[in-house]
Amino acid sequence: MPSRSSAVTAQPVSRLIDELSKLPGVGPKTASRLAYHILKTPRDDALGLAEAILEVKERITLCSNCFNTTDVNPCAICTNESREKRICVVEQPLDVVALERTHEFRGTYHVLHGSVSPMDGIGPDQLRIQELVERVGKESPEEVIVFTNLDLSGEATATYLHRILTPLGVRVTRPASGLPVGGDLEYADDRTLGRAMTGRREL
Repeated sequence: MPSRSSAVTAQPVSRLIDELSKLPGVGPKTASRLAYHILKTPRDDALGLAEAILEVKERITLCSNCFNTTDVNPCAICTNESREKRICVVEQPLDVVALERTHEFRGTYHVLHGSVSPMDGIGPDQLRIQELVERVGKESPEEVIVFTNLDLSGEATATYLHRILTPLGVRVTRPASGLPVGGDLEYADDRTLGRAMTGRREL
């Protein structure tokens, strides 16, 4: 027997709520509010949102050099010759966005798309670590900054990268203290991220 809520909600609206609730941080109540907000918006605005989502799925790819999201390959940061010969290693593309907002780093990035977490079945082979090793050998950067999250998996990743990169003769550093332990970089404020980048330490 259908629930009372499903009986009073039109099927297209229910489907929209279900799809929105799959987004991270969006629960059923928030999904319902968003769905009814979309329902009230002008048709052109709703179509604009739908088209933007489709465009992202169709045009966005990963940079073949740093593996950040991009609509051109290689990405604009990798092809910018004014960037310094330093590589900042992060876990996710959102971390690049957060660090670029600080204006404290003028090098390039390398996105791992995760962190080493044996409990979750994620090892080095599931990440873009071999590609990083190849980049370091090819580009001979002055420094590799391991800006993974300050949680158990982020620290495990940093330790592993230090072990495999140090024999290549590259300086490997880690953000300074001040970042929230256990927190994601994307949620840290710009000033805290900037201080951590400026005061980084040798691993």
